[in-house]
Amino acid sequence: MFAAVRSVLIRDLMLAMRRRADVLATLIFFVIVVSLFPFGVGPDAELLRVLGPGVIWVAALLAAMLSLGRLFAGDYSDGVLEQLLLTPQPLAALALAKVLAHWLLSGLPLVLIAPVLGLQYGLSGEALRILVITLLLGTPVLSLLGAVGAALTLGLRGGGVLLSLLVLPLYVPVLIFGAGAVDAGLSGMGVEGHYSLLAAFLLGALILAPWATAAALRISVE
Repeated sequence: MFAAVRSVLIRDLMLAMRRRADVLATLIFFVIVVSLFPFGVGPDAELLRVLGPGVIWVAALLAAMLSLGRLFAGDYSDGVLEQLLLTPQPLAALALAKVLAHWLLSGLPLVLIAPVLGLQYGLSGEALRILVITLLLGTPVLSLLGAVGAALTLGLRGGGVLLSLLVLPLYVPVLIFGAGAVDAGLSGMGVEGHYSLLAAFLLGALILAPWATAAALRISVE
């Protein structure tokens, strides 16, 4: 099983490297949204410090959604997904490998560049540290929950709109506690509760989302 998971992961990463434009589109979208927001708000430094974490989190959420439609679409169109269904390995494990590849390509780059973009909002070093930790805990949850929606809407006409309607309500708690952790840290309150909740979201998504994704893929293929 581990060999199959590793093969799926490496295959998805190699295919993504051949389509670098798709990978860069997510990162460029994130950078543009975060960078343009200060021009619309104005030069008020205090206002930017307050709004910065929320803007970065919302931009990360939208950027993650931007690439969800491609998570299973390629395998569905060329028949690879049907072959994965026929393999003796658990489909949930293979789906988890595809989600991991999605996060490495679309989530991890956002986490790495977020501190640089946070400097535009005058965030302190402590605020940037909290922001990176929350993004590290939260962006995998976005990928895991988004995979369930992507599997449910696979092959449907207008699936992109339906996908947004399905996953946005699930993203809201992650957004609230992710952005709220930075505000709590800046105001002197403890952030451990936010970390614990985000970690609980991640653990729950790791346990439940792959099985839900596998079931949704079987329904979509049938």
